[in-house]
Amino acid sequence: MDGDRLALAEAFLQEAVFQSRAKQAAGTVLAAGASAKPTNCGLGREAAVVLELSPRGRELFEALFPLVLPDEALASLRERISAWVERQDQLDRDRNHFLKAFRQRHGFDRRAYSAEQLADYDSGLAEINARADRERREHAARILA
Repeated sequence: MDGDRLALAEAFLQEAVFQSRAKQAAGTVLAAGASAKPTNCGLGREAAVVLELSPRGRELFEALFPLVLPDEALASLRERISAWVERQDQLDRDRNHFLKAFRQRHGFDRRAYSAEQLADYDSGLAEINARADRERREHAARILA
């Protein structure tokens, strides 16, 4: 698979996440003023999926799919983008839960962590980030298939 095209597809997926997160953040802020219980990780209760393209999203879409997509292909693309936004939401929740648990065990001040604690912190984040990168590439390959 063409590496440039794969990189464009990854950027396109990230743009979909950014668009969705803007809606999710607005919903979280509005809910904070309501009597609803707050969530633990700051991402709200569930992923928000927005399939409207930002100007950057449209640029990426047109670069990836210069020809008009048939309705069936477009529907499949929407499903794959939605699946990625929901998966990215879960990966971000995993990261936030890792950080919260680590900080509850060891405190918030990284300067006070031992060398072993810092190594555990860094390796834990690196594992989550590597998983997110790997899965984003896999999803990008799927939207190009």
